[in-house]
Amino acid sequence: IKDIFRKKEHKGVDIPPDEELMRDSIAELNKMTGLQEIKNDIHEMVKLVRYYREIGKDVTKSFSLHTIFTGNPGTGKTTVARIMARIFRALGVLERGHLVEVDREELVAGYIGQTAIKTAEKIDAAMGGVLFIDEAYSLAHGRSSQNDFGAEAIQVILKRMEDMRGKFGVIVAGYTHN
Repeated sequence: IKDIFRKKEHKGVDIPPDEELMRDSIAELNKMTGLQEIKNDIHEMVKLVRYYREIGKDVTKSFSLHTIFTGNPGTGKTTVARIMARIFRALGVLERGHLVEVDREELVAGYIGQTAIKTAEKIDAAMGGVLFIDEAYSLAHGRSSQNDFGAEAIQVILKRMEDMRGKFGVIVAGYTHN
């Protein structure tokens, strides 16, 4: 029985680390003003991923690539997300390390059944990288309306985040009070 289950286990692609990309990405992050907490978190994550790779532990199953960024406009949420995507690539965690930026309009359709398709297309485009959802709180607003499909987009995203764990990351961003 164990042999049967072992055959069904997916072996991840071994993506070699890119030290030059890591050095450049960390330097860009360190040049940003403030943001000491996120900088510290990213530096700790880099150390942890390197340690896991060193001992042969599967990084994609060890921690989540998904996170939430909150802050006022102009505080660097999108810039840090771009840097994080490159760092994930540099560490060999994500295959491509690109960032797909979307907002509510790019995920939600006006007709029944179309939101799931639009959302899935954006997730597919983010495979191997990071899906960055700006003003993510707007997906949850208006859930009481029958014609609001933001909740449908949320469900599609959550399902794919779990089903495709380790194949892409999701960063949702918004203002602190939302």
